[in-house]
Amino acid sequence: MKPIIVINFKTYKQGEAAIKLAKAVEKVDKNIIVGVQASDIYEIAKTTKLKVYAQHVEYFWPGRHTGYVLPEAVKKDGAIGTFLNHSEHKLSFKILKKTIKRCREAGLKVLVFASSLKEAKKISKLKPDYLVYEPPELVGGKISVSKAKPELIEKIAKKIKMPFLVGAGIHSSKDFKKALELGSSGIAVSSSICKAKNPEKKLRMLLKT
Repeated sequence: MKPIIVINFKTYKQGEAAIKLAKAVEKVDKNIIVGVQASDIYEIAKTTKLKVYAQHVEYFWPGRHTGYVLPEAVKKDGAIGTFLNHSEHKLSFKILKKTIKRCREAGLKVLVFASSLKEAKKISKLKPDYLVYEPPELVGGKISVSKAKPELIEKIAKKIKMPFLVGAGIHSSKDFKKALELGSSGIAVSSSICKAKNPEKKLRMLLKT
């Protein structure tokens, strides 16, 4: 099975710059999942064939919720899914459960982040489409989860009864290969691609196996 690749654009790029980055990613593989800001969903979904996900949505129904982003809104703009519970946007388990339910009702796929084995086990019971293990202390750093916490990846592979991805600090093809060897079904990356001078070249090197 081909590894699943997720790229979180975070807020590194806006508008035309985000679209340019998306097009560079598409040249490498149109099946890559990209998490983009709500303001960029429409254009990126319209101009590429990438699997576009919102970076977050709320569980509210349409109505009086100024400033919030609803599942229906991102779906109408072309998103096929959403991220939830990233370490930079944590949710209580109660809210996470409500939000996943709303996303299901709206027809959105759900990718949920977990920061520990304990949290991953709990989240797996909600049966998200994708589960991503990311130790928050390694997010945005130079040391990959594959190097820093290989034993945890192996534990998750044994304890979680669903495929999972790993992220945080993955910068090289060596990190990528190691993550797969330890039992993950793919990787989630961000700054290594979004901040690269040549994102397409960097991505090709990262995914080289």
